[in-house]
This record gives sequence, structure tokens and C-alpha cells, in this order.
Amino acid sequence: MDELLVDRKDDGVVLITLNRPDLRNAMTDAMTARWRETMAGLAEDREARCVVVTGAGTAFCSGGDLSWLGERGAEAVPQLRDRMLAFYRTWLMVTKLEIPTIAAVNGPAVGAGLCVALACDLVYAADDAKLLAPFTSLGLHPGMAATYLLPRRAQGLAREMLLAGRTVSGAEAADKGLVTQSFPKNDLMSQVGGIAAKIAQNAPIATRLTKVALNQDHQDLEAALRWESLAQPVTMASADMLEGLAAHRERRMPKFTGS
Repeated sequence: MDELLVDRKDDGVVLITLNRPDLRNAMTDAMTARWRETMAGLAEDREARCVVVTGAGTAFCSGGDLSWLGERGAEAVPQLRDRMLAFYRTWLMVTKLEIPTIAAVNGPAVGAGLCVALACDLVYAADDAKLLAPFTSLGLHPGMAATYLLPRRAQGLAREMLLAGRTVSGAEAADKGLVTQSFPKNDLMSQVGGIAAKIAQNAPIATRLTKVALNQDHQDLEAALRWESLAQPVTMASADMLEGLAAHRERRMPKFTGS
């Protein structure tokens, strides 16, 4: 079984499906290796314009496959730290992509699985999807940057989820700002597909630079102005800008090439 399915659309949208429905798409060693390989390839892919991540079956991702913990409970802390850091950094490679990323949370997103969804630029969830971070109820400190990713989006709700183990629905998560928006389950993929297609239609250079800007967390207004005064001229010198202006003038859809 291929534990990670990669479907490349003609418009530049890349759909990645976590594919262990029998394990509710737990992050197995094999899936982790495929994710590493796929993210490394996408980092060099000039044809890809947007990435969508979802889960096969009824779940998005049930988190890390921790079945090995019972067998390795006596492993020394330095070795465990190295193992977990490698695991975290592999799955969070999605944050390094310059193209926009979207999580389509079709069902339960648990622990590290929820964190990978929140690491994407846009997060859309089924109204009835269950989102939870039950680390402390398992006797674990949170991992996969949970103490950064959750509070960055919804501070108060994050504290409840991490300290009290509260489960939230996709609809509530959208209402509280933890995810971007929620949709009825049967509409989720079509809605996300439309959003991804819209992103893919836009000028690739401008889109990549805009994502970089949004992820910089500018220190202040002046820092934003300095970045924009460099990045905007880059796009002004591109063939895509000329095409965008011509398409606007001629009342047609632009055909951007990324040049």
C-alpha cells in the first residue's frame, strides 16, 4: 500500500492524501518517509502552484503512530529527543514550501495530525470534524510544535485544548479562529478544490512572494514596507505582470507562466 497518494492536477494543484484509513491515517514510519520525499520534491517543483492535504476514509489524521512507545519505554532521553525532532521536522517541512498549502480536514485531526493541518497556510474543516490535542491525557507533553501552532491561531481555545483536552468541532474551530472556515462534510473537497484552483490561477511569482511575506511576521510597519519595496519591484519586472495588466485591459482570464 502506498501510504501517501500524490495527485498532480493540470492546473498546478497537488492533492496529497494520507492513506492509511485502517489506522485513521496515523503517521507511520513508511508514511513519514514518503512525506519527506514528497515535500523535498515539491520544494524543487516549479510547476506546482498549490498543495492540498487531506485524509483517506473518515479521518484526517489520528496523529503519530506511537505503538513503539510501549516497547521502547526504557530508551534514554537523548535518543528519544533525536527521534522526535527528526519526526517533527519531517512533517513540518510543509511550512518551508513557498507555494500556498491548504489542509482539508475531512474528519478527526488528533495531536500531531492536527498540528500538521495547522501548519498549512489555509485550514478548512468539515463542520462535524473533531479536532483535539490529547497529549496530557496520554501522559505526554505536546509535540509537533503544538504549543506554537495552536496558540498562534486561537490563544484561549488552544489553552483549553492543550490543558483540559477539550475536543472542538470543525464548525466551532472556524468560529473561534482555529481554522479558516468550515463546510458541510459532503461539500468540503469541492469547496477546497475551488479555492485551490483560484490560487493556482494567480501569478506564481507574486503568490510565492506574498506567502513569504505573510509568514515573516514582520516586526513592525517599517519592516513590512522594506520587504514590499523589494518584492513588488520583482513582480513589476516579470512577464506575468504584463500579462496580468493585458488580461485586465482585455477583460479576459490571464495566462500566467511564472516568468
